[in-house]
Amino acid sequence: MTTEPTNARKSFGGTAPQLAEITDKILFGEVWTNPALSPRDRSLITISSLISLYRTNELAFHLKRALQNGLSKEEIIATITHLAFYAGWPPAMTALHIAGAAFTDK
Repeated sequence: MTTEPTNARKSFGGTAPQLAEITDKILFGEVWTNPALSPRDRSLITISSLISLYRTNELAFHLKRALQNGLSKEEIIATITHLAFYAGWPPAMTALHIAGAAFTDK
């Protein structure tokens, strides 16, 4: 493992160093940089999956990343609204709350 501080290593590397290394090198290294999908499209897919699967712990991070990757607040809200009919009302309402906080923390 490298000695350079990375986001995953800063967040949970002390507890799970191998998972932090895999997260940095594979997930955010190889998977997120694969040119088959744009970062914007990857963010849209990721937040849709997180909302649909009710994965609230990771959602705020990925909503902020979606904004950085070119999604607008309006597109994110439209995604959440659309998912209310496919993923369910409770996940959508929870996502709206998390999105509101992510938008103000930007």
